[in-house]
Amino acid sequence: QVQLTESGGGLVQPGGSLRLSCATSGINFSVYFMGWYRQAPGKQRELVATITSGGRTNYLDSVKGRFTISRDNAKNTVDLQMNSLKREDTAVYSCNARWGTTVYWGQGTQVTVSS
Repeated sequence: QVQLTESGGGLVQPGGSLRLSCATSGINFSVYFMGWYRQAPGKQRELVATITSGGRTNYLDSVKGRFTISRDNAKNTVDLQMNSLKREDTAVYSCNARWGTTVYWGQGTQVTVSS
């Protein structure tokens, strides 16, 4: 059974940091293209960051320089370090695993940036 489980969300003040983690099981993690998405209330889901099986990364323009995606193929995890958080980063963050046409999603974790 495939599982993607996010953790690390919560409430943080503007300018603060959070680290999200996505633990996976049931997949050959090292070959999967991994990504973090987010969806804010009333808005469409958007792709925040991706990392290839080889470690190449890509970011949404609005998070470049603030967010860092990383993966640990030994632990089957993908993390998203979020620094200098802004109110507009408030959303449900979900991790995504993709290999060819096979796609899996986690259930999401809420990130709220508010004073």
